[in-house]
Amino acid sequence: MGIPNKPPITLLLPSPTRLFDWKMAGQSIELVTNGKSEFRKGFDVELALPAERTSQSVIQTEQTIYNLVVSVKAPQTVQALSVVVRRLTRDSTILFLQNGMGIIEEVNEKLFPDVETRPNYMLGVVTHGVYSERPFTAVHAGQGTAAIGLLPRYPSHSSEMTTLDRTSKEVFALSSRYLLRTITRTPVLAAVGFAPTDLFQLQLEKLAVNAIINPLTVMFDCLNGELLHNFAISRAMRLLLSEISLVIRSFPELQGVPNVSVRFSPQRLETLVVSIAAQTSLNYSSMLEDVRQGRMTEVDYITGYIVRRGERLGFKCVMNYMLLQMVKGKQQMMHRKEQKTLPFEERGKRS
Repeated sequence: MGIPNKPPITLLLPSPTRLFDWKMAGQSIELVTNGKSEFRKGFDVELALPAERTSQSVIQTEQTIYNLVVSVKAPQTVQALSVVVRRLTRDSTILFLQNGMGIIEEVNEKLFPDVETRPNYMLGVVTHGVYSERPFTAVHAGQGTAAIGLLPRYPSHSSEMTTLDRTSKEVFALSSRYLLRTITRTPVLAAVGFAPTDLFQLQLEKLAVNAIINPLTVMFDCLNGELLHNFAISRAMRLLLSEISLVIRSFPELQGVPNVSVRFSPQRLETLVVSIAAQTSLNYSSMLEDVRQGRMTEVDYITGYIVRRGERLGFKCVMNYMLLQMVKGKQQMMHRKEQKTLPFEERGKRS
């Protein structure tokens, strides 16, 4: 990790296939930066399998996990955590490093409904550009930052991400403070700790950008930069952003927070989108890559989150809802092609 006295790290692998890949990779992780490879070893490894898939030859440990970093795709989060749910206690801390929002709300509903016994939560907003070429090889394509925050166990609003009551005397768990210190003292991560309200706003900024670039690159099947300098696409962006801005500025969690109306105005959000699209102009979005490979996307946790929160507030985000359904439709279409199950009408017949 590039720090003295680095903590022991255990990789939880979801399948025997991934364990085989680990052995084929020389039981090391390769990080490629500026064309140069660096190999890191010394990791412990465990198979994390559902009980029904565990054979008698596989020993499943019940040892408590005190710090768990979750970086799987948002739709896979509940399934991934369900495998180790019995090893997570009130003294444990889970750090979520993912795109999208609404994930913690789903985790609480399906896995940890009791606020008194659930683990502690941390969230991270990462802007580093990283992609994987093959199992256990990551390319660090762009230097960025990591914004990390501790979430209060007893929030002041009912929503999943809320502001911290300024009069709260809550003391965060030892595991949470340890994990925050470990990450923020790792130079390459360029990580900084944020208060819950500030982190929430950073999340929303990233969500707004992803809600434009990711779905539109899917529909146009293009590089991020190809969305720019196109009058028709700019008009579509502004229609989408007008809905996104209205929903975010109406969040009860942000009422009373200074400068929200300016920070999340349609004009500023458009500036953010254009800036990120220009910075990543030669990249394909992760959502487009998922669709091309016939994989499930995170659109339900990006565009879908905006639509759901809008409905709760009494707004119908018709443009974003349409885009959500279009991405899902294309995702299903590509999945059928991957599975070679695309239905064909008999010649001459029409529905």
